[in-house]
Amino acid sequence: MDSAKKEMPKHIGIIMDGNGRWAKKRNLPRTYGHKEGVKRVIEIVKACYKLNIPYLSLYAFSTENWKRPEQEVSNLMFLLRSFIDQYLDELCENGVKLNIMGDVLALGDKTREMVMDAVKRTESNKDLVLNIGLNYGGQDEILRAAKALAQKVEAKEINVDAIDKEAFERELYTKNQPPLDLLIRPSGELRVSNFMLWQLAYAEFWFSDILWPDFTEETLKGAIDDYQCRNRRFGGV
Repeated sequence: MDSAKKEMPKHIGIIMDGNGRWAKKRNLPRTYGHKEGVKRVIEIVKACYKLNIPYLSLYAFSTENWKRPEQEVSNLMFLLRSFIDQYLDELCENGVKLNIMGDVLALGDKTREMVMDAVKRTESNKDLVLNIGLNYGGQDEILRAAKALAQKVEAKEINVDAIDKEAFERELYTKNQPPLDLLIRPSGELRVSNFMLWQLAYAEFWFSDILWPDFTEETLKGAIDDYQCRNRRFGGV
């Protein structure tokens, strides 16, 4: 299908899953799968840039991922820092604005400083917003927003009757961004795993058995083609 003839998604979310299984299938340590997964990140960011998709949200590290072995968590943080070192200049050159979803205070000092510096360096970019879920959980995000509004009511900054959908969304990590149009999950799992629960209310889902390290630009285009064939009614007829 010619993507130019049908509406493109404005906001795509991807649950990057299957790195460990990709490595296991090759009798390699899980770390190798994560390294390959990082390479796919920059490839898919570039693909979204070429397709003029203005918002991309990637699930990198959930609030539940701290349960993984300490060495694996340490390796993931190292890969995050390496990604920033290697690709930040390229992201800036391509007009990518980095936005973090999640509580970065729990990250190690070095990782947190690098992440916040990357956010600062890209804050004026306008061509593509890249949301990265780090120490992120959809339920935590909703609770955080509810508490922020409750504090404003308690401080008499707003009246409780002023709390509506728009006011709630301004307290989310994705404030001033459109909701998800398309949620992609590779690896064969059929669940959303606590990812962007508010933003995916009317998203189209696309699941695939492809493991994330094997996810390519062509895979992304296939997901978008499928999305463009769907009839989005948003609760209507």
